[in-house]
Amino acid sequence: MIKILFALVLTVAIAAPAAATPPLHVIFDTDMGNDVDDALALAMLHAFASRGEVELLAVTVSKDNPWAAAYVRLVNEYYGRGTIPVGIVHDGKTPEDGLYVRQVCELHGRRPNKAIVPDAAGLLRKTLAGEKDGSVTLIQAGFSTNLARLIESGPDRYSNLTGMELVKRKVRLLTVMAGNFADSRRPEYNVMTDRPAASKLFAAWPTDIFVSGYEVGSAILFPASSIENDFAKGNPVAEAYRLYDKMPYDRPSWDLTTVLYDLRPDRGYFDVSPPGDVVVSPDGSTHFQPGAQGKRYFLRVNPVQVARIREACVWLASQPK
Repeated sequence: MIKILFALVLTVAIAAPAAATPPLHVIFDTDMGNDVDDALALAMLHAFASRGEVELLAVTVSKDNPWAAAYVRLVNEYYGRGTIPVGIVHDGKTPEDGLYVRQVCELHGRRPNKAIVPDAAGLLRKTLAGEKDGSVTLIQAGFSTNLARLIESGPDRYSNLTGMELVKRKVRLLTVMAGNFADSRRPEYNVMTDRPAASKLFAAWPTDIFVSGYEVGSAILFPASSIENDFAKGNPVAEAYRLYDKMPYDRPSWDLTTVLYDLRPDRGYFDVSPPGDVVVSPDGSTHFQPGAQGKRYFLRVNPVQVARIREACVWLASQPK
């Protein structure tokens, strides 16, 4: 009986209409196509947008493959938000197609259109320049390439501020999926793939950074049963999941935890470390150095939180459009 009541309360807490507060202005930076958790994370952001909790300002792609941007546009259109600007990195990392972005686009008769996909760093500058001071939250679920280039950028037609000045003025905080804080000897993929960019980001980014490490998402497996039962036919996120690996399989929720913390930091889903700094070693491993003046924090989860996070991610990612 207690379990049934808990499930009902959880369902109401997630499914109830959002409070009448202004939506958070969010930019999502993703290496869409390298893993399928990026697609599920984007679905969660659309769920928050449908609830009136988020205005998704732009999506920037750190995977240097045109099908990745085309897939993001397809997902945005599926959820009724096809006008969201999408940018892509140039001369970036991981140019290969991957296991689902091209395949899902071709299922829907879509092809990349480079003429309508701007450079990611330029789109970040344009988007930030048009926002109120201190109003933007950034979520990075992938390499640090785009954000490192943003803070290195100079004045342009969108703003006479440098990238660093734009971030200081416009960005409230940054949440990233990166690093490994349970085993600092083990390099993590997002950091290792563009280590210089990650090192620059953690060393120079001027706002607070909240980091969901490898160990957090690995503890929370998104269930194949949700893909099979909760998603509508033709949903490009579920199609991507089915293509990524042989079904049924449960996949770690790395990028989903990053979105959940960013949008629900005060719901007790996560514990947060004391402040400090994140140092990136030459081999791509990450080390946290506590310090009262630091602006970096990493997330922690206990078994009770793992169960709550998993349920929240399933409800949000599978929410009908």
